[in-house]
Amino acid sequence: MRWMKSFLVVLTAIAGLVTVSPASAQDVPFTYGVWRNPKNSVHVEIKPCGGGRACGFVVWANDDAKADAKKGGTPELVGLQLLRDFQLQKNGSWKGKVFVPDLNMNFNGTADFPDATTMKAKGCLIGGFLCKSQTWRRVDVAARGMPSS
Repeated sequence: MRWMKSFLVVLTAIAGLVTVSPASAQDVPFTYGVWRNPKNSVHVEIKPCGGGRACGFVVWANDDAKADAKKGGTPELVGLQLLRDFQLQKNGSWKGKVFVPDLNMNFNGTADFPDATTMKAKGCLIGGFLCKSQTWRRVDVAARGMPSS
């Protein structure tokens, strides 16, 4: 009878973990995937990078974006990590570092996901001053590598 009680305790704990895991995943349902900037000149794939953090890598860029990056000192834009160590904040925003290849500089950045197709991105120089905001859109995974309209 004692082993049955232990078994039920373990089973309950496992069931609790299974229940918690999907709920945690639902907290960030729109974050991961491929996103395009407002000019549709760069596509970035956001994915987990360990420790509950998210990172973003360029998976496609048009020739103009590649040329701008080269002028800024970044020889290869595709494959470059633009978003580093983004962490989910208590208010639902993601916060981390953003690399801007045209300027060859890192900035503090935030990202909010108001719906499944919209990312509101914001980068600031120092202490929230000199900020720039952009609205990025989700790219259909099937269209990766090709610009979407």
